[in-house]
Amino acid sequence: MKPARTMYGLLAEFDSAEQLVQAARKTREAGYLRFDALAPFAVPGLDEAMDLPPTRIPLIFLLGGIIGGLTGFFMQVYAAVFSYPINVGGRPLYSWPAFIPITFELTILGAGLAGAFGMLALNGLPTPYHPLFNSPRFDLASQNRFFICVESADSKFNLTQTREFMRSLGPLDVSEVPG
Repeated sequence: MKPARTMYGLLAEFDSAEQLVQAARKTREAGYLRFDALAPFAVPGLDEAMDLPPTRIPLIFLLGGIIGGLTGFFMQVYAAVFSYPINVGGRPLYSWPAFIPITFELTILGAGLAGAFGMLALNGLPTPYHPLFNSPRFDLASQNRFFICVESADSKFNLTQTREFMRSLGPLDVSEVPG
């Protein structure tokens, strides 16, 4: 007996970024919540059209920088004052101006690493396989085409109605994406 074929969703292909933004706005207005827009480059206004929440990447950068800077500073304080105190020329053990370069460098390192790993985590990467890779024309998403994919997991998804809605957006093609 053959297993039942599952479907990931419907994929609409567009020719320009302007068409993609308009289609994303109409898809959101139609009540679809689980859809994605895919383009070969960043499209201005697409996140507003999809009504996406603001990104948390700047906060992750800030927290990584603060943690990195504090780690660098207190590591030097611990080494100079508690672990290995050396009195050189009568200077105080806690001389914070000497700690600034390493503190700065670890602030930048912490922010960079936190931002890189935070971006990967929020994007769900690495993803070695995604159902969209099964679509024969999806490789054009990295070259010159724009796509909207409405997932079958959406509560409003109905194959015939969703297909008709996507055709009303004026795409070049609407195709099923196997799961």
